[in-house]
Amino acid sequence: MTAAAAAPPSRLRAEGPIRRLASRPEFGALMGALLVFLVFAVLGYGGGFVRWTGIAGYLEIAAQIGILGATVTLLMIAGEFDLSVGAMIGASGIFLALLMSEWGVPPPIAVALTFAFALGAGALNGWLVIKTRLPSFIVTLASQLILRGGTIALTRAITSQTIVNVPDDAKTSPFLGIFTANVLTIPGPPDAKFNAEILWWIGVVIVASWVLMRTRFGNWIFAVGGSAQAARYVGVPVSRVKILLFMATAASAALYACITVPSVGSANVLNGTNKEFEAIITAVVGGTLLTGGYGSVIGSALGAFILGATNLGIFYAGINTDWYNVVLGLLLLLAVLVNTFVLRRASGAR
Repeated sequence: MTAAAAAPPSRLRAEGPIRRLASRPEFGALMGALLVFLVFAVLGYGGGFVRWTGIAGYLEIAAQIGILGATVTLLMIAGEFDLSVGAMIGASGIFLALLMSEWGVPPPIAVALTFAFALGAGALNGWLVIKTRLPSFIVTLASQLILRGGTIALTRAITSQTIVNVPDDAKTSPFLGIFTANVLTIPGPPDAKFNAEILWWIGVVIVASWVLMRTRFGNWIFAVGGSAQAARYVGVPVSRVKILLFMATAASAALYACITVPSVGSANVLNGTNKEFEAIITAVVGGTLLTGGYGSVIGSALGAFILGATNLGIFYAGINTDWYNVVLGLLLLLAVLVNTFVLRRASGAR
């Protein structure tokens, strides 16, 4: 056999580790997270960005966004959107607070009913998307308006207010403590407190990533996002996958409410406003394509870190916080451009 015949074709040449890493959906988010941290570590050094109090602060923000981002990422990989997540946070929080304050429901039962309410609303969203064949953007936008408007109207009808306070005995409930407890304190001054929501975030990311990358259901998610019709031809239960994913996003909104309501001591009908967009941004910054079929839960966690670090980094750097939304818009645009470039390189397109 000649040397020319023995040489493998160029199209079969093995990729190097750097090229394989760069083709991963979360690679851009990893680079972005490092860049954001370094920039604000320099700009906000004197303000406390790299101190334990600063780290605890932006990890708390990242955890809240990241809990939503993990499930929203799964749904987006399946080719769908949920614009009702933010309104679901407000509705779930009010529902939880009303159960405990107005009707004296014990916290464990109130939390269980809150999750049942959210899961039911999520299932309805998924069912409507399947049955009407309308874009999920339209269906969940309608759900957002219905949830937000219904929450405001019913809360005012019951309490004559838009804020519902949590009873004092519920605030000290050991059960609610699993959502709000301080898990680590690093002495200051001031003391840096790391709360349970960070552990909830880590847990949600681990479970969602395992489901996506290590289970048959995860393969179904990618298949549905790639081509729902082709997925049906090979036996994937497309309707079931989508309904379960809408239920997951609603459940993450309920978890967000169960964390924030006891922490603040009250529920506001406007809680969660615009959180649906932040969750989508974490997914896109993390490498998830808007067209579906491609993405990473780990990437969305890095995206949540970027948003959390940016949120407080601007403050610690002494920049007017009114610029935060401008930065988010630029991050979203840059992420879409980077993701498109990486995908083209990975597929060999030019």
